[in-house]
Amino acid sequence: MSPPKPTERRAFRRTDDYTPGTPKLKLIKEQLPQTLPPTSAIVKVHAVALNYRDANIANGGNPWPVVPHGILCNDAAGEVVAVGEKIKTLAVGDRVAPITDTENISGRELGRSWLAADEDGVMADYVVFDENKLCKLPTYLDWVSASIIPCAGVTAWSALKGMSIGQTVLVQGTGGVSVFALKLARAAGLRVILSSSSDKKLQQMKEKYANPPLLTVNYSTNKNWHEEVLKLTDGVGVDIVVENGGTGSLVKSLKCARRGGIVSQVGYLGKQNPMDLAELVPTIIDRRVNLRGINAGSKYDMEDFCAALSASQMPLDDLIDSVFPFEEAEEAVEYIWQGKQIGKLVLRV
Repeated sequence: MSPPKPTERRAFRRTDDYTPGTPKLKLIKEQLPQTLPPTSAIVKVHAVALNYRDANIANGGNPWPVVPHGILCNDAAGEVVAVGEKIKTLAVGDRVAPITDTENISGRELGRSWLAADEDGVMADYVVFDENKLCKLPTYLDWVSASIIPCAGVTAWSALKGMSIGQTVLVQGTGGVSVFALKLARAAGLRVILSSSSDKKLQQMKEKYANPPLLTVNYSTNKNWHEEVLKLTDGVGVDIVVENGGTGSLVKSLKCARRGGIVSQVGYLGKQNPMDLAELVPTIIDRRVNLRGINAGSKYDMEDFCAALSASQMPLDDLIDSVFPFEEAEEAVEYIWQGKQIGKLVLRV
């Protein structure tokens, strides 16, 4: 006999109080839909992963509008506990996660809707989504590891599109997307150069990924870090840059990409100042660089990525920095906001 359909959920909604030191989240109980839409599913969430984007939204720094008092997070993993009467692709017990941009199914859609921004995110113990916005997750992973796939994993996967064995990639930072990209790139036979503002973090990553040796650059102590990257590539430049900083680092990223290379813009972690882009156009033209914006990826991208993970049985637990109880979401957001993590921070629900 099927368990009774849940009727309410716990969820963390933003306070929208951006004053430093004040709570950014409030735990509330709210009702789930009394009548489940015919092609929707109720998903019991087992783990929620945080990204810098979540802390940025909670602290009022998102460059795009967000729904008032919305629910944070777009990385989660759970199991289907109830389905609508006309659902075709899912069944109770399936392991699933929603896609980050719920309008981006094939990559050809004209609109977009980001979880935790245009609509509520997944920092709750139950969520409801239409079946076309849910992807099945690899069955070999535990809930914590599976929860980092939808946003961080798919973003890294999309950022590395076009890679070939023997190429070189510059990965910026040691956050969730960055460490995911590093792991995928090395598994695919690429040479990785990792940049960070912390020598301590760089040393930790060199010890963790010692074979083959990891090349590193500190962009804080070396203001001309792009020149160091060029030296490490014998003046040629890297084939792909996983660009995380935004305006403060973009031009230098273009300068250390090889002619005809790719810069995948996945984030905007640095202070954004348009004046930093004075050389943008001539640099792009001179180096013939393909600059592409990465907003996670489509549902098809996520399905391809999950298929690759299932085929390779790649472990992801080494990408987890720490796991917090669901009830400590406030502390988790602050941990991310202060940039303490190396890899992913996950809430266990």
